[in-house]
Amino acid sequence: MKKYIATVLIAACAHPVWAGGLESLETFVKTVNSGRAEFSQVVTAPAKDGQAARSKTSTGTFEFSRPNRFRFIYKKPFEQSIVADGQTLWLYDTDLNQVTSRKQSSVLGSTPAALIAAAPDLRALQADFTLADAPDAGGLQWVVATPKSKDGQLQAVRVGFRPGEKSSGLAALEIIDSFGQRSVLTFSKVEVNPNLPADTFRFTPPKGADVIRQ
Repeated sequence: MKKYIATVLIAACAHPVWAGGLESLETFVKTVNSGRAEFSQVVTAPAKDGQAARSKTSTGTFEFSRPNRFRFIYKKPFEQSIVADGQTLWLYDTDLNQVTSRKQSSVLGSTPAALIAAAPDLRALQADFTLADAPDAGGLQWVVATPKSKDGQLQAVRVGFRPGEKSSGLAALEIIDSFGQRSVLTFSKVEVNPNLPADTFRFTPPKGADVIRQ
């Protein structure tokens, strides 16, 4: 479960205006160049062998600067960092004192993080996802993104926006993987276009950490 929480995150513009979730996503990508928020993430494994579904809740903070920098810091119940510095995607597990690094360009395009933090525009997203409006639910407008590649771990991603908020409205990110596991991130205290120092997204492996390069 712990490995999955990290993996899901590092896993045609013909009309200028769309209704519902697509319009909200277009507005968000166009107008929000940087952001900061707190998040709560609930990962639920599907029920099997007569056992009830199991859930795991994590909390932390999220920051991003388009087009390709972001940072997820998990604080509870365990500490973990996922940092994209524009060249490299870093994953640091504090308990294991282990760092994994990957070339960012080879892993980021079709991940959930690309939808809300990395892509410069919708045209870039449409290279990796099929985007469509989804029915409103829970007071939010939803857009569903289906990966075009069938080789990855993602089945579908939904992004939820609060209607009526002109520049942001980012509220939730729901991820379904190919094994039926469901991960829902709920965002709060969202700040739009804060001035984030460049070193916000700089990561240096801690002294003594085991570094694995992939």
